[in-house]
Amino acid sequence: MPLDIFGFSIGRKKPQELISPQEAKEKKSFVEPDSYDGTYTLETGGVFGAFVDFHGGIRDENALIQQYRTSSMFPEVDQAIEDIVNEAVIMDTDNKPIKLDLENVDMSDTIKNKIYNEYDGILRLLEFHKKGSDLFRRWYVDSKLYFHILIDEENPQKGISELRAIDPVKIKKIRKVDKQQQHIGTGQIPFIKKVEEFFVYTNTDKNSPVQTPSTGIKIAPDSICYTHSGVIDGNSRRVIGYLQKAIRPLNMLRQIEDAVVIYRISRAPERRIFYIDVGNLPKNKAEQYLRDIMNRYRNKLTYDAATGEIKDGRQHMHMLEDYWLPRREGGRGTEITTLDGGQNLGEMEDVEYLLRKVYRSLNVPISRMESDNGFNLGRSAEITRDEVKFFKFIEKLRMRFVELFLSLLRTQLILKGIMSEDDWNNISPDIGFIFNQDSHFSELKHTEILKERLDLLSQMDEYIGRYYSTEWIRRNILKQSDEDIQLIDSQIQQEGPPEGEEDMGEEY
Repeated sequence: MPLDIFGFSIGRKKPQELISPQEAKEKKSFVEPDSYDGTYTLETGGVFGAFVDFHGGIRDENALIQQYRTSSMFPEVDQAIEDIVNEAVIMDTDNKPIKLDLENVDMSDTIKNKIYNEYDGILRLLEFHKKGSDLFRRWYVDSKLYFHILIDEENPQKGISELRAIDPVKIKKIRKVDKQQQHIGTGQIPFIKKVEEFFVYTNTDKNSPVQTPSTGIKIAPDSICYTHSGVIDGNSRRVIGYLQKAIRPLNMLRQIEDAVVIYRISRAPERRIFYIDVGNLPKNKAEQYLRDIMNRYRNKLTYDAATGEIKDGRQHMHMLEDYWLPRREGGRGTEITTLDGGQNLGEMEDVEYLLRKVYRSLNVPISRMESDNGFNLGRSAEITRDEVKFFKFIEKLRMRFVELFLSLLRTQLILKGIMSEDDWNNISPDIGFIFNQDSHFSELKHTEILKERLDLLSQMDEYIGRYYSTEWIRRNILKQSDEDIQLIDSQIQQEGPPEGEEDMGEEY
């Protein structure tokens, strides 16, 4: 039955008791909870009665997801997506693509070690070392990522046993809000009485008959891991993907490319115009004479790529053939002229303009579109503004994507009894993630930066002690922190000054 809840609930009250009447008396509000996560809100009524059609919202959202997937297969868009995925998730055989950072978490080392172990278990369940890039791409293209969390109901302390991916077009998050009219002054204002959150799964496979929402399954929130892009349409309050901005320029690019192909096929070849002198022949005889001449001299040999044969296709007409026109007596007689082909066939400014627009809509630097541009490791003066913006965009994507790991880690820790939900709510803001960096690029970049600092230090050496202090140089030029200064000083004392440089050692 669709009204039966499927799944499990951990660490909190059941969804139907999310806000009890007693709590409602203490926390009265006429405003429903925020739905900036793409949640569809139902007001008082049947569970599925209002779910049928939210102004076509669910159908439109599924259509958008299908459109995102189609757009991602366009070669230029696919290349841009690959650049984004490769920059965001760097797969390394020696290191984890994404590491957990608990440095700012105020807990014992024993608990931290347990959290690290559970995080490693989640990565194994996701097979992230193999499918990390594919997982990130699916999330980026579809704008949503759903996983069904499977546990051993007889022994939930074992934690998550399996994670199964769910097609975003088959599942939606629903928030049911029960409102109660209350008299305020001379009018009535609806106040929130109870809020229930759940997921609804429906079999909407395109190859199956059309399904109705009554065939869906109501699923508890804790049994679903859900993360989205974080991009919200302000009008419909619907979660949209990062490919949304690229749909219009991409469609325009497709149309202009088709138009260019059609134009070049139809206008590229040169065609001849045959003016045939028909004298004073009557119209019918003149037309017959023209057809006889045309069939006699027309060359219509075609090549059949399937059989390798050359065929005579004189019985077929097409738009690229020569023109045959009659000319009466008194003209210039039989004449053959040439009709020039189309001009400016090599101009591609409109196509390149739309292609650049597609890249800008995807926040990918246009320089990456040029295949002849070499990879520039770059000095600080050579780093383009577009690359800096692209790096910040990648960082934003990473911060949204790690919600997947936070959701799974919460469920795992609470199921195994490592911590309560209150403890998790206290430490979750302090949990960080460290993404793998391109080791070769990072090392070269660090070396370049250090070289620039040392060059600047050598130029300022004569001013140390007059205009700048050693402390100021170390903090502002060499960018040494308090911990770095303390560690370096202790190491220098242990090693002693270099031979013949005792005085310099006292200075620094």
